[in-house]
Amino acid sequence: MQYDFLKHFPRRMKNVGLYVVLAQNSLQKNTWKKYDFQKMDEQFNLIFTVLLYIMEQSLKEEPCTMDDIGAYLDAVNTQYFRKKMSYEDCRALGDFIVNVILSNEGKVMNFDGFCFEQNVYQTMTISYVANWVVYSNQDVKRTSYRLTDDGYSLLLSTLEIENNMKLTIHEMIFQMHLKKQSYDKAADDIKHVFHLLRIQLQKIQEAMGKIRRNALNYSVKDYQEILDENLETISETKEKFQNYRELVKNRVGELEEANINVRKLTPKEEEKLIHLRVIDQYLNRAIDEHQKILNSHFDLKALYTKELEALSQMSLIRRFPLRTSLYDKILEQPDALERLEYFLRPLFYQEPEKSYNLNKTFQLQKPLRKAQEIENEERLDFDAEGWEQEQERLRRDKLKRYENSLVCLLKQVVQQGELSLKELSEQITDESMLLELIPDVEIFKEIMVELIRNREINIQALKKEQREYIQEQSQEFQLNVMLLNLVEEYPQFHDVAVIRTYRVEDGEVVTFPEVLDERGNRKTIRCSNVQIQVRKEEL
Repeated sequence: MQYDFLKHFPRRMKNVGLYVVLAQNSLQKNTWKKYDFQKMDEQFNLIFTVLLYIMEQSLKEEPCTMDDIGAYLDAVNTQYFRKKMSYEDCRALGDFIVNVILSNEGKVMNFDGFCFEQNVYQTMTISYVANWVVYSNQDVKRTSYRLTDDGYSLLLSTLEIENNMKLTIHEMIFQMHLKKQSYDKAADDIKHVFHLLRIQLQKIQEAMGKIRRNALNYSVKDYQEILDENLETISETKEKFQNYRELVKNRVGELEEANINVRKLTPKEEEKLIHLRVIDQYLNRAIDEHQKILNSHFDLKALYTKELEALSQMSLIRRFPLRTSLYDKILEQPDALERLEYFLRPLFYQEPEKSYNLNKTFQLQKPLRKAQEIENEERLDFDAEGWEQEQERLRRDKLKRYENSLVCLLKQVVQQGELSLKELSEQITDESMLLELIPDVEIFKEIMVELIRNREINIQALKKEQREYIQEQSQEFQLNVMLLNLVEEYPQFHDVAVIRTYRVEDGEVVTFPEVLDERGNRKTIRCSNVQIQVRKEEL
């Protein structure tokens, strides 16, 4: 399947259909107007009020007859809604909600969800309540109502799972799939965990933006909620993820060692190895997000405290209107302009009152000269925009040199299918080719280190990852991103499927003479021999 994120799409649409069918059954019903429920907001509040009562009775395994629902609505209306309805009206309204809206007058309720795997629509039946027969104390037969699985799913999706519990639930599911070695499902789970961490970090950043704009518009309740969510996220999460990462690395190492020393991996084991590497990548990113959340948590607390203190200090400042206290007085007595300096002088020359702060005695005091030097440095005129443009140009030039070096290396390997650094050094015939391959020592070294560290790079897996997930664009060198760009840009690389890189333990020392370093000095570099292989797609 090309778009793997569209798997299980009907299951998603089933949850959507629970709301759509409920709204379809309720809208444009004139019965609501009879009981003075005019707005759609009031109608849906009442529907879910009834659903919660039926769920409570179902959980307690107690009967829930229409008389019970009528009495419940009568009590709720008397205390809260205060509509002009009698008990009989409440009972009739409950019958309308249960039998017309929730049960669709006994007719089957369906919702179609498109299945992208089979390319057809799947019809899904929706049912909110079911009924069964009970007998009262006088052996009178009554109809009792209870929630179905769809009804429970609808209500549990509204509140019962708190935001701070979603991360814990997904982490538990990830742990279960990891233990069962269902690595494909575990990869999806850890991606969900990473997305939840990213959402939490964005919520913190948005909250800090609101506080900076106006701290009074950010309530204490919102502040308390986001702090609780942060603490729930931070609690034990990093230690767990580090343990998972160690476990995944051990299993990746076992499969790689088996592939190198024992036997060739089966297709199923190779698929497991790919999923394990994806899990390891997202575990590293999740740990980074966790650290960002931890830092932002303390930044949020410090910012909120600082802004509230600043607002409280503003209330202590004494203010007066310039028009009435200054301009009008001068207009009444123009001669007062000669003495205007007495009014303005304190604003420019008066020394602030000093008070002894005991808290400062226990803090490390920095020299005033250093503070003055920092202030002077901050006052210097600095063209920030021009500096940023220059830095951006330097970054682009450096990335271009990385690209030229990698293109030169791949061209030589693709032509022969397999090439070692020893053979490559012998094939360099002129200085221009050497300069293209090794523009400077650090660039060539970083490229080779990344190739050796990744060992085997699957181009199709990288393309799939790029299609399914939105990643932040980095201004620094990233081997996988650059390889994808080169495969798309250069025709001779279109059929490259896998790139393998490993050290050759033959004791050979590869020498590249007269190579430039970052400062432009010429050096001779020596390194161990490395073998690079390219496997092309079978057409």
